[in-house]
Amino acid sequence: MTVSLSALHARAIVLDIEGTTTPVDFVYQVLFPFARAHVAKYLERREHSVACRDAVALLREEQAVDLSGGDAPPEPIVDFVHWLMDRDRKSRGLKALQGLIWQDGYRSGELRGQVYPDVPPALARWQARGLATYIYSSGSVLAQQLIFGSTAAGDLTQYLRGYFDTGVGPKTSTDSYCRIAESIGVPQPEILFVSDVFAELDAARAADLRTALCVRADGNVPASAHPVVRSFDDIID
Repeated sequence: MTVSLSALHARAIVLDIEGTTTPVDFVYQVLFPFARAHVAKYLERREHSVACRDAVALLREEQAVDLSGGDAPPEPIVDFVHWLMDRDRKSRGLKALQGLIWQDGYRSGELRGQVYPDVPPALARWQARGLATYIYSSGSVLAQQLIFGSTAAGDLTQYLRGYFDTGVGPKTSTDSYCRIAESIGVPQPEILFVSDVFAELDAARAADLRTALCVRADGNVPASAHPVVRSFDDIID
């Protein structure tokens, strides 16, 4: 199936990362293990930096909320980070700290961003067409910039107009997409949101955005109320 930008009168595209622009395995088998392995060393080395202190403060606030709610998170900050990761918690403090750890990894050359092969030409094509492309991910804005800033195809941030994380709200909340539309100054019906997660697409559609389900894996396409694309090559002018 193809999605026609002209037919949708689209002026902006908002992209999910995990499973949409970037293989899921890169996130779960490369980025997350790297962050887990380097938490203690990073905190020891960067404990006096403002960014590190801010991330730890967010983590301590969340830890206090968990304790007051009757949960039993571990007290040492490294153990608490691991505890959050084990639960795949969409924690702002965790995401902030992970982004900082990954930043060190990208700078040292231990990490390099990964995107699907069809992504770089699509981003260039959309920019040439005059469309504004944005990223919306549960990962921090810093983490998003790092992925697209250091790929095998080069620095792709030149094609991206902006980034959104859960600071605008959860990805399954309709209000989040309304806030994004307001922020970029484009009416909701003129924005195409592309993701591999049904709940996110449903929330975006409820906000009156156009949607497309990205199915990267081989095999049968799931039944969907959203148009399905196998790659960004299916998003045509």
